Amino acid sequence: TAIDTLDCLRHADYQIVNDFFNSTAGSNWQPIVDGDFIARWGSQQLAEGAFVHVPIIDGANSDEGTSFSSVGVNTTQDFASDVTELGKVPGEATGYAGASPSLAESFLPELLAAYPDGPEYWIPGVEELGNTTMNDSRGAMYRRSAAYWGDVRIVANRRGTCEAWTARGIEAYSYRFNTRSTSTPVQAGVPHAEEIPYVFNNTRGLSRSTEPVQDQPQSYQELAILMSSTWASFIHDRDPNSWMRTNETSPRWPVYELQDPKEIVWDANVTTLSYVEDDTYRAKGIRFILDHAFAYRR
Repeated sequence: TAIDTLDCLRHADYQIVNDFFNSTAGSNWQPIVDGDFIARWGSQQLAEGAFVHVPIIDGANSDEGTSFSSVGVNTTQDFASDVTELGKVPGEATGYAGASPSLAESFLPELLAAYPDGPEYWIPGVEELGNTTMNDSRGAMYRRSAAYWGDVRIVANRRGTCEAWTARGIEAYSYRFNTRSTSTPVQAGVPHAEEIPYVFNNTRGLSRSTEPVQDQPQSYQELAILMSSTWASFIHDRDPNSWMRTNETSPRWPVYELQDPKEIVWDANVTTLSYVEDDTYRAKGIRFILDHAFAYRR
């Protein structure tokens, strides 16, 4: 009731405020450009080089979108509605998709072309689940939807950030994590946050409900040592390759390049525990997201 709304909030009863926030979605807030804390849209600052010029590690997991996609996505119309109406599709939504802004319908033709319903765009990929559609509650076009939402929330931002750093001559090291932990269902692939125990060498799963490497080959333990040592090397030397590796067969992590973008893939199921790949997958879709940053209010 106060004229000064911020002052009103400061003196509001804690229980009332707490009950309000607990009754609303937890991830709905988008950046508010106020000219102070947030000077302008993040995409503008990246383009202008208005960020701290220090080397970074930036990465994503193979199947980020399985943590963010709605379910019950069976048709192209379902997918289009989900993209433009914040998760209003038949079936139960996961609650995450609505945390990203919807697009105006005028963008639909271009977006649908950028994210076709084809195996080369699906997540989890064909190497995980084969060239099939899901016939359960997730929906026949779930893998198409998951690819889009993972790119909107995580992957496009990762690629765009690495491009921005590289354009300013600052080292960026990009990765894709591709190791599914013991308790993760195969339909989820390698979802959001799956890499965390490995980055911190937390193979016992402290603070987690399960051990991520339980009943897995020794290579899972070795991957955790490799990754955590690499992160420590970067923190200490700003170079993830400066430490003496115990696995001499693992490739060096390349610096990101604009003309030939490469990233390292962390994978406990390959002999070397990692390999280098071109960062060019879903190029048309991710470029659509980056080129329409304002449409996503970022």
